Amino acid sequence: MTKERASISMHYHTEGLDKDLLIKLYENILKPRMVEEKMLILLRQGKISKWFSGIGQEAIAVGVTMALNANEYILPMHRNLGVFTTREIPLSRLFAQWQGKASGFTNGRDRSFHFGTQEYNIVGMISHLGPQLGVADGIALASKLKNKNEVTAVFTGEGGTSEGDFHEALNVASVWQLPVLFCVENNGYGLSTPTREQYHCENIADRGVGYGMESHIINGNNIVEVYKEVSALAHSIRENPRPVLLEFKTFRMRGHEEASGVKYVPKALMASWELKDPVSNFEMFLKDEAIINEDDIRRIKAQIINEINQHLDIAFAEEAIIPNKTNELDDVFQITDYELINSKSKCDEMRFVDAVSDGLKQSMEQHEDLIIMGQDIAEYGGAFKITEGFVEQFGRERVRNTPICESAIVETAMGLSIAGLKSVVEMQFADFVSSGFNPIVNYLAKSYYRWKQKADVVIRMPCGGGVAAGPFHSQTNEAWFTKTPGLKVVYPAFPYDAKGLLATAINDPNPVLFFEHKGLYRRVRQDVPVDYYTLPFGQASVIKDGNDITIISYGAAVHWALETLENNPEVSADVIDLRTLQPLDTETIYKSVRKTGKALVLCEDSLFGSIASDISALIMEHCFESLDAPVKRVASLETPIPFASQLEEQYLPKRRFEEALRILLEY
Repeated sequence: MTKERASISMHYHTEGLDKDLLIKLYENILKPRMVEEKMLILLRQGKISKWFSGIGQEAIAVGVTMALNANEYILPMHRNLGVFTTREIPLSRLFAQWQGKASGFTNGRDRSFHFGTQEYNIVGMISHLGPQLGVADGIALASKLKNKNEVTAVFTGEGGTSEGDFHEALNVASVWQLPVLFCVENNGYGLSTPTREQYHCENIADRGVGYGMESHIINGNNIVEVYKEVSALAHSIRENPRPVLLEFKTFRMRGHEEASGVKYVPKALMASWELKDPVSNFEMFLKDEAIINEDDIRRIKAQIINEINQHLDIAFAEEAIIPNKTNELDDVFQITDYELINSKSKCDEMRFVDAVSDGLKQSMEQHEDLIIMGQDIAEYGGAFKITEGFVEQFGRERVRNTPICESAIVETAMGLSIAGLKSVVEMQFADFVSSGFNPIVNYLAKSYYRWKQKADVVIRMPCGGGVAAGPFHSQTNEAWFTKTPGLKVVYPAFPYDAKGLLATAINDPNPVLFFEHKGLYRRVRQDVPVDYYTLPFGQASVIKDGNDITIISYGAAVHWALETLENNPEVSADVIDLRTLQPLDTETIYKSVRKTGKALVLCEDSLFGSIASDISALIMEHCFESLDAPVKRVASLETPIPFASQLEEQYLPKRRFEEALRILLEY
């Protein structure tokens, strides 16, 4: 040990830690370092595809993981190898993951640490960084609801704290007093952007004040300090649930990923942090205190090297994945056995809005683990009074008002699912889903395909025009989601369908976007069974039978079609109400088109990129020889939806539909 290194050696306050624990801390911090050093060699040899190094930061991942109980969830980042090794995941599985082998965790479908494992209570990150913070909120909420006295730890970097998800997640955790440790690894750079260009406050921990949240700054290179501080906090949080913001001061000694290099880092800064290496400093301390000696060090390193080599042999010996299209398609959704529940009760006339409310209420009664969340849904009953009276029946724990933070609430719903609870999220208006778009299309939609984690979430989407609400409260944006594999999309047109399909959506373990046309809420009435029942996904309803033409529609547009046909009784048409857009009942569509020879697809969405385009293409591909005319699409104008009633009437396709119908019939 040089005099220079000795002079800056860290102070380790080991009071209360016995020899065996100190040695275990050393073994656990050494292992990820040695694994990384081997991976960097394999990277240069082209035997793994990419590497995000955590060299210099190991004390944080190891210390936090050792401070938590094995049954407590950790949500790490791509520099937290120490989380995985400390939880004793077999190295062969990690090596297989990085090589895209089947014995990894994602069947070759994702790389790096973009995976989770319920077996080890670890939930890996996605490249968008921020969403996992809200997911941690959901896991912690489940723990609190179940009175489990557990802590959830979630990691991010200082760059990730600039994302909106960070602020939303901390705010939700603080408002709901969730037992989350928000662990920020401040290593000085977001890729190459230094902290002075990331934020203007002195410390990230200072932000805790703004959320009414306890915060601490910890030396992230001192394994003993990390372990002791986090252990004490975790014990306290289990007794007194609350969120805590932790800023770990540290540095990464490699590039953001290996191709990036470190040329942007001043050499003097790099040299100063090299002297603070968390592994070598702790090793020297243990030697100086006669806790271990050189023979012990050689023995421990030999054991780790042997483990690495043995498990590499296992991973290298495993055959490469053979692509199987059926397997890939089957794993987009969790397969579930649909349970048909028929009504055995009388029917009452219900408005669309009442059918939705009734279906949601009965699902809350069916599933004691069902949580509903949204803006103003508690005492106020929601913008459309769907949940009015729910707080009195189910309590505020299950009927939860949320801050205005769509991303964090969708992420919280995902966390609840990971922890085994169902949830329904109400978007106050479907338009607002754009503020929560990322976690829906990148987290909920892909989790089952990636690592077999269900996203048991229903997102209710009050949508649609005809009520003069303008460009931000009138969109029907189902096409944003019908093109995203992994999402189911439901869009009923009648109260009976709305109630039964909502029950099915909540029973389904996959993520469902449930569109409710608010223009139908109080305008459409129908006899609906009073008791609980379900309706199957992927089965369209042929609500009018004819021979001249097939009209395919959904939502409010179904009613426009029926009204037009009432005014034109000479037209003999099949009218198909799709009811669900994903899955789509193509069999019913093809059967009808082959009978009539003509097809018109009517939708409220603007034309280009709408699902009408896909349905038209499918008909052309599969029914071309049966067609007597081109498939016709009728949809709204290619503009945002306007406010003034006369402009909105022009925008919507209701009037243009009748003209298009006549032209197609005469073709």
